[in-house]
Amino acid sequence: MNKLILAASAFTLMTGAALASSSDGVVAKINADARVITLESGQSYTVPRDVALPAIQAGEKISIQLNDEGDRVQSVLR
Repeated sequence: MNKLILAASAFTLMTGAALASSSDGVVAKINADARVITLESGQSYTVPRDVALPAIQAGEKISIQLNDEGDRVQSVLR
């Protein structure tokens, strides 16, 4: 029984991680004061105040991790 519960828990954790989305691209411009990142593809993302904003510049490749619904930035990775 314990093995079944452990297996179900692991599956649930992996499924949740698979639902999260990300957007990779090259920074076209960044407004650090407004915390808005615009990629060369034209997509713009507002980074919440509780999410670390690394020192990035136009031309750098980044990955933006979004929540399950795809409407909130969870992290910005260089």
